[in-house]
Amino acid sequence: MPLSSELTLASSPRAAADARRWVGDVCLRLDRPDLVECAELGVSELVANAILHAAAPYKVRVRGTASHPRIEVVDGSPRPPVPPTPVEGDDLDLLLTFGRGLAMVAQCAVAWGATIESDGKIVWFEPAPEMADSGSAEWVIDHHDRDRPEPTSEGAVDVRLLRIDVPLYTSLKQQYHELRRELRLLSLSHQSDYPLAGDLTSMFANFERQFPDTFREQIHQAETRGLPEVDVAFPMVREAGPIFVTMTEMFDVADAFCRAERLLSMARTPRQRALHNWLLTELVHQLDGATARPWDGSPGSAAPSTSRVG
Repeated sequence: MPLSSELTLASSPRAAADARRWVGDVCLRLDRPDLVECAELGVSELVANAILHAAAPYKVRVRGTASHPRIEVVDGSPRPPVPPTPVEGDDLDLLLTFGRGLAMVAQCAVAWGATIESDGKIVWFEPAPEMADSGSAEWVIDHHDRDRPEPTSEGAVDVRLLRIDVPLYTSLKQQYHELRRELRLLSLSHQSDYPLAGDLTSMFANFERQFPDTFREQIHQAETRGLPEVDVAFPMVREAGPIFVTMTEMFDVADAFCRAERLLSMARTPRQRALHNWLLTELVHQLDGATARPWDGSPGSAAPSTSRVG
């Protein structure tokens, strides 16, 4: 089982115990036995809180990096958790009461927070080597603000992407979403340890800006209708070409980091990478004046482009 896998939990009293054992094993496999106690305590609290106050599905997973692993509990309720008030003193009764809430998580963490999404939330923490007397770890709110407006130009090119595999693109979009969130969280909570994360986050934001809302709307409609494939058409500025060339290389670098477990996220699958490279190559070529070439599902459709748009 790869370190970046996840555990689906049952809606039962045993869920916390299952999560505790699984997380303890992951810490040992990361060669971090110093984190086991706080990891187990913290995940027990998050799972108990999810079972009591949220909705299925429930999952636990490990993300972050090998040096700074992050434990995440996923549930199906978008209702935000309520950060705890500071815990005063050294009350042993607090340590002996099961399900005492998020105050315990703050004592077990060097950083913690939540991501609220449209279909649920992720509450996470980075386990500390030892438990603090009080919850002093900073609560980090992870949200993806809408970036600056998409670029416009009188010389925009009408781009067409033909026969996009909708289920495959949806899975690629989810993989990208997790990678994007990973870099954003590293830049928020460990900027000094991972200064490149902030730079990459800015690069990813600029990359996303190149795609107009009309592109996202057409993909969303195809997903909603359950279409197996779709053709989309939208305007795009020529200046986006070099950005796509650079990002093709950046996505390969990110895959290498994930496979080496320097990032505990999933790398793109071979089919996801092939579709991604085809899409980026099509954009570069069409912005350079080439005609649209449909996705045919073969590796040959996805040869990375080295073209530069002038």
